[in-house]
Amino acid sequence: MVRTGADQEHPDPDPRPDDGRSFSALLEESAEDLYENAPCGYLSTLLDGRIVKINTTLLNWLGQQQADLVGRRTFSDLLTVGGRLYHETHFAPLLRMQGEISGIALELKAADGRRIPVLVTSTVKSDSDGQPLLIRTTVFDARDRRAYEEELLRAHRESERERERLRQLTATLQQTLLPPVLASVPGLDVAAHYHIASIDEVGGDFYDLFPLTGGTWGLFLGDVCGKGAAAAAVTSLARYTLRAAAVYDPDPAAVLGNLNTVLNHQYNGDDPRFCTVLFGVLTPEGDRGAFRITLAGGGHPPALLMRADGTADFLPTPGGQLVGVLPDARIVTTTVRLDPGDTLLLHTDGLTDARTAATGSDRYGDDALLAFGRALAPTTAEHTVTAIRALLDTLGAGVDDDTAVLAVSVAPLTRPEEQP
Repeated sequence: MVRTGADQEHPDPDPRPDDGRSFSALLEESAEDLYENAPCGYLSTLLDGRIVKINTTLLNWLGQQQADLVGRRTFSDLLTVGGRLYHETHFAPLLRMQGEISGIALELKAADGRRIPVLVTSTVKSDSDGQPLLIRTTVFDARDRRAYEEELLRAHRESERERERLRQLTATLQQTLLPPVLASVPGLDVAAHYHIASIDEVGGDFYDLFPLTGGTWGLFLGDVCGKGAAAAAVTSLARYTLRAAAVYDPDPAAVLGNLNTVLNHQYNGDDPRFCTVLFGVLTPEGDRGAFRITLAGGGHPPALLMRADGTADFLPTPGGQLVGVLPDARIVTTTVRLDPGDTLLLHTDGLTDARTAATGSDRYGDDALLAFGRALAPTTAEHTVTAIRALLDTLGAGVDDDTAVLAVSVAPLTRPEEQP
């Protein structure tokens, strides 16, 4: 039937469904059914807890009959032992004080012994004078929710176990990328430290000190871009390439040139990889215990030289380019004499890039490191690394990148404790 405009302006006040009954009649007929077969449990109790009314939904959950519960049992009787104790000591007292309590997790005990997790909301119904008459309680089935929570907890525990396994793997992998023991060099004190910023990721810092031919020694310290497994692969390649290249031709510029060729050839596609690095050759000089060191730099922060006379300054290699980016990177070298009592510190930029302010906006910076070195000088390799470790501890969370330091110092002719 097509409705006219008049019909639309005056709709039927009592529209009827297909079977001819009015909607209002259906609502009246279904009110009791809605209570009895609601998707949640309903019950009413006296103030002492005795059940006076309970719907079919809740009876079905419990596997009980009306006659067994109404007037005979209390709400507390439907709970497990633990739930009953909580009801008596917390739930009921709070309900008396507040008149309403909602969303409390309890467990019902079914007739067959099953435990049914539920969420309970209760409200005190009062008369016109405000005197409490009944307690109305709504019970929501929480079995699916409990199963979800248990699965979530299981997944969380498994995630924690996996995280711990990853931590152990990361720590083990990190250790394999560092030399187990630095070589002992006659006439030199040597010390190193690796500060891990995050136990969840493998860093890309690396260092080593090892013997070459003719009484000379090679040393290097570098930093690969990025973190994780990819950075670890580049770190391993760089470390072993430097050692192999130094055996073939120990000239520092040639060593870094070989490393540049290897990295540029290996990582020249969509995922380029590169590093910054200092490589040096230590050669004993004269009969007074001095050493000569030639350092080659590929885009790395300069080494800090702390002299026996108490002065300190950077030993720059300006213009050196990142290793692995270009087919023919520019490598810069510098040579300096290390006299007895002098200390040379190599470090990665995790130290100077560390944040010092609470806002995280201030870098520790090169100037602060230079002042730090001038305050230390004269010093030793071991004392220097100990001081750096203490500094990193004071910076705390501000050190958000791994930091490696390697220090070498020429033994003084007369140690301070031997001076008169």
